[in-house]
Amino acid sequence: MDRVPILRLGDCLLVTVQVDMHDELAMSLQDDLTNKIVATKARGVLIDISALEMVDSFIGRMLGNIASMSRILDAQTVVVGMQPAVAITLVELGLSLPGIRTALNVDAGLALLRRALDRGDEGGYVD
Repeated sequence: MDRVPILRLGDCLLVTVQVDMHDELAMSLQDDLTNKIVATKARGVLIDISALEMVDSFIGRMLGNIASMSRILDAQTVVVGMQPAVAITLVELGLSLPGIRTALNVDAGLALLRRALDRGDEGGYVD
């Protein structure tokens, strides 16, 4: 797989990571997603990483970078489906993910984005 699927859901984009990410795939996702945000004028990005079983520091930083780039492009980011081992690894690596909110699943993440967009939150952060 050389691309991660990016689906449009109204004014949001759904990214479903179905395979373990390697560095080249993460860079490709970053480019594809930022281009798709601009092309669709998306206001929200939902990244489903439920199939991701492990992360390294590069992939963790890439998630943070994707959220920062999305925020600059006026889109908010929510990551859903994080496995406990992935959360533990991110903490052990000392990686914080500024600008990213998390939810347990796609439904909860989409509801979180919807509430923020309905409130007109600015700055790319979701409360």
